[in-house]
Amino acid sequence: MASERITIALICTECKNKNYYQVRGKKKEYKLELNKFCKKCGKSTTHKEGKA
Repeated sequence: MASERITIALICTECKNKNYYQVRGKKKEYKLELNKFCKKCGKSTTHKEGKA
C-alpha cells in the first residue's frame, strides 16, 4: 500500500508570494516554516506552508 503524498506551497510571510512547492506525506503533525530566499523581496525571509 503506497503512502499518499500532497503538494504544498511555501508562502513568503512578508509579501505573501508563493515561491516554492514541496511534496510531503499526508500525515502532518506541524506546519512547515523555513527560511528561504524570496525573489520578490530580494532577501531571505520566513516561508510558511500554505495551499498549493
